[in-house]
Amino acid sequence: MKQVITLFLFFANCTLFAQNYVHQVLVLNEGYYDFATQEIESPVSIGSFDPSNQVYTEIAVIDDARFASDLIIDGSFFYVAADNRILKYNLDTYELIGEVNVQGVRNLAIHENHLFVSRGDYDPTTFGPLLFNSYFQVYDKSDLSFVYELDTVNGPKWATQNIIVDEDLVYVAINNGFEWGNEKGFVGVINANSFNYLTEIDLGEHGKNPDNMMLDGDHLYTINNKDWTGASISHININSGEILTKNMSSVSTGCGTSCLRSGKVLYQISQDTKLYQWDPEFAPEDGTEIGAFDNFYELAEDQLNQKLYASTTDWATFGSVQIYDENNHLEYTFSTGVSPGTIVFDVRELLSLEELELQGLFKDFGVYDLFGRECKAYDLRMPGIYIVNGKKVFLSK
Repeated sequence: MKQVITLFLFFANCTLFAQNYVHQVLVLNEGYYDFATQEIESPVSIGSFDPSNQVYTEIAVIDDARFASDLIIDGSFFYVAADNRILKYNLDTYELIGEVNVQGVRNLAIHENHLFVSRGDYDPTTFGPLLFNSYFQVYDKSDLSFVYELDTVNGPKWATQNIIVDEDLVYVAINNGFEWGNEKGFVGVINANSFNYLTEIDLGEHGKNPDNMMLDGDHLYTINNKDWTGASISHININSGEILTKNMSSVSTGCGTSCLRSGKVLYQISQDTKLYQWDPEFAPEDGTEIGAFDNFYELAEDQLNQKLYASTTDWATFGSVQIYDENNHLEYTFSTGVSPGTIVFDVRELLSLEELELQGLFKDFGVYDLFGRECKAYDLRMPGIYIVNGKKVFLSK
């Protein structure tokens, strides 16, 4: 009876608390491959940055990959597209779980148990495009086994790149980016469950060569590099189907990098140092300059903390990431591997002991430590990571 009273008082003194937090930031470094000597001068690597103590740690190296193109997080795992392979890692131990060869893999996306893959590549001898029978494939995310592909008759006819999943629909950018002078500007729409190719959205004459694609509610945006002598932004209302493509009239080259930040499109022109912001609500001809910075390689928003992560590199010897606050003031810089080209946020749930008790999670599911041992309320005096209903959560005091 005394123990029960003690536990009750302990829970009564806890504050109800449940929210998300950024556990770590994963950085995919693309490395440096010397095309002249055909040697890997700096390998592809993956790093983890801990925002709580501002420590960056290299967690994996892919020695035999010439480059890397994407990294995504799903549940307790993360997936990497590197050269002609897809690799699956444990998100906590960083152990390599499995891999599969996929020639020309570009970008990745997940819906339920399916891993969607875009494809495109060039011939290292002729530097022309490699032609595939399929530019969109589906794999099982659990064991990376092949599931399905759309051929060039019933799916995209040219090289694809960015992929976004929204509910039961998959959007894939079709740019034919490996055939100079024959760039395309479409967004393919695929049923995420049946894999049927539903339709193809034409971005118009000025919407060719979509380089990045972003989703904000019912609005889909693409940043288009056209024929590399200019750039444009396409705005697609996925409910009405309305398409608006706006040329950036003052831009004489392609867009270098871009991201969505607080509902606005943030972008930087290739080889430039000025950063611009385009507001979809007013759809101007050009974005508004918000300041001069370094020449960035990748932009990514930490939505939880209103931070902007921006990477810099010389593509051969160094890489770094700068963190800016909501007013674009530089807060911190950390070094990475060469060519940090993808930045992804590992967002987890923060719970209190009282929240666990109120949700009945002790009774219904149990709480376990990372060694698989079941915990009782009196075992959880120390904050840390625990397993609740198959999910990793950080338990506060």
